[in-house]
Amino acid sequence: MNSIVRAALRINGFRPLLSCTKTSVYAKNAVQQRQLARNFWYMCNVRNDHSTVSSTVLKSPSEICSCGCGKHHVHSKAEKELVEFLTEEILAERKAQKVKAIPTEIDGFKATLNGSEITLTKQADKETVKITFNVNHTVDTDGEPEVMPNMDKAEIGELKSKPSFKIDLIRGDVTVCLVCSFIGPNEQEEDDIFGIDEVSIYSGSWNEQVYAVSGEVIDSYLYDLLMNYLEEKGISNEFVEKLSDYSTAYEHSAYIGLLEGLSKFASAK
Repeated sequence: MNSIVRAALRINGFRPLLSCTKTSVYAKNAVQQRQLARNFWYMCNVRNDHSTVSSTVLKSPSEICSCGCGKHHVHSKAEKELVEFLTEEILAERKAQKVKAIPTEIDGFKATLNGSEITLTKQADKETVKITFNVNHTVDTDGEPEVMPNMDKAEIGELKSKPSFKIDLIRGDVTVCLVCSFIGPNEQEEDDIFGIDEVSIYSGSWNEQVYAVSGEVIDSYLYDLLMNYLEEKGISNEFVEKLSDYSTAYEHSAYIGLLEGLSKFASAK
């Protein structure tokens, strides 16, 4: 009986030692796990440029927005991609810009700019000649794309703005109004690059009740006389070409302004 008691006591005497050993193993595993976690955390925060690490103090993950705005996680992925594209696009458009400063006049016509609308005005012999046009939706390629068998892409011509324009010939209270537009290369029957679409005459201010006739139905001889009359006023093929160049330059400038506005809107919060 005494031997059994002594054996039990001997086993009980080993239990603290076993418990201590077991605890030390668990502790060692826990330390290794914590160290592994610290290593992962450290690797995620150390710069990956092989530069010398000055401190081993753990840092929290960066919260600075990656789009370059310097703010903290305020921009979505779509916004960042939009800003990045617009930055490159603005640089490319400015590089391609032929006219940096918009002229204040064309062949004696003084230019007034109001958003997308341009007004050219000239005073002569108690008569005011006023040309008004809008650059919105006026840009098209100058010529058809050339496609060659060995080409990956078609060569697209230069972008040109060819707006419809309204000519007002004003004497006192009476205005003769001619609405004109550019003639396509395939539609030109003569040397004229523009044509008369509509003719009207009225006193005072224009209103919906003013009669207007289409340029397609008026007498052909009258049409030619009106074209000659416009040429005398300085509105010739050469002038209308300059009008197109002016409109192209202004439209391009407005387009760059639109891109810059979009970039500012997308990057600011």
